[in-house]
Amino acid sequence: MSDDVRKDRYSRRGFLGLGSAVAAAGLLSGSQVSADEQQSEKAKSDRSASTPVQTNPQLDAQNPDSLRPPISDAGGVPTFKYPFSLSHKRLHEGGWSREVTVRELAISKSIAGVDMRLTAGGIRELHWHTAAEWAIMLYGTARITAIDSDGKSFVGDVKEGELWYFPPGIPHSIQGLKPDGAEFLLVFDDGNFSEYETVLLSDWMAHTPREVLAKNFGVKESALENMPKKELFIFQAEVPGPLAEDQRAAAGTLGKSPHDFAFRTMELPVTKRTRGGEVRIIDSSKFKVSTTIAAALVTLRPGGLRELHWHPNADEWMFFASGKARMTVFATGGRARTMDFQAGDVGYVLKTLPHYIENTGDTELKFLEMFKSSYYQDLALSEWLRHTPPELVMAHLNIDRATLEAMPKDEGVVLPE
Repeated sequence: MSDDVRKDRYSRRGFLGLGSAVAAAGLLSGSQVSADEQQSEKAKSDRSASTPVQTNPQLDAQNPDSLRPPISDAGGVPTFKYPFSLSHKRLHEGGWSREVTVRELAISKSIAGVDMRLTAGGIRELHWHTAAEWAIMLYGTARITAIDSDGKSFVGDVKEGELWYFPPGIPHSIQGLKPDGAEFLLVFDDGNFSEYETVLLSDWMAHTPREVLAKNFGVKESALENMPKKELFIFQAEVPGPLAEDQRAAAGTLGKSPHDFAFRTMELPVTKRTRGGEVRIIDSSKFKVSTTIAAALVTLRPGGLRELHWHPNADEWMFFASGKARMTVFATGGRARTMDFQAGDVGYVLKTLPHYIENTGDTELKFLEMFKSSYYQDLALSEWLRHTPPELVMAHLNIDRATLEAMPKDEGVVLPE
């Protein structure tokens, strides 16, 4: 695909858009809106909104749009938020992990996520998955190893903001480096994935007859007596030596893999930058090995808006890395729900459903948009309306031409422009 075609995909299809809920709200006359606003204010101030029974004030404070939903919310929309803070944490000498899968977030059927921490020297043991693994470094540095489908080795160091991707069945490992190890987010292209169900080297060896291992490796059984009797998963070890030494030792007779399983994110130009923030799109057109997962890395400044939009090709799995946000998802049948998000929360939006993300805090909001797809795609509400015959749009929304022409002509991505 040519660069012009890719550029056309990002700019003309629109990076983000509004939700039909807001479009529906636009159908209301000024008097109706005024009446609704008055009714909403009355509900907030009278006893109808009171809660005489004790609640969890900390949770209420973090979720104001659930405590008192906006008047545009309607009907039942399944929960599309789950905090990593509520996930069970597997603690080991050398680090920990916790996950959000379809078991925690019921609508998250296409993608699962794991938050993992490794100390300096801590190892996520040699293993592989039946799902593809996409990852971003959230903190620190780590060394990753793998072999490709031809048995050739890959060894590389990754730092904060950088990515890696391992296809299903590709064996790999992760180890924290000095000074303080690493924390990273793992994203898998299967919502039913679990870190409890991976192929681990130690577990495999423990469940293979010792005489078979001895025959396979060409050694005496006595040489294998100290092998682990159960899985290691995460364990503490010494910090590895210089990268070049590990690369040379792993290369062996086959040499290094021609595939780069890591991606230097900051070497990629920003896809879109406005006064409201910036976005980087990373899919297989940029990160060649990432054939099943596409991503957008979004930063919104205080008050910034990830414009109303939808994704025609895939569900969206989201991770909020910092800041505060709210998101309204508009569903079929005139249903809509608004939820609030903080750092460490996971969000999920089903394919084709309109939504937006707004920075409601006083610091930068940073979040990831993840898709089970080789390419990124979205459509923006404003761009759709501006590329539809004007009379048709004005008839739908009961607005005048001046209002229509004030709307952005093309995708805004993050607002204000």
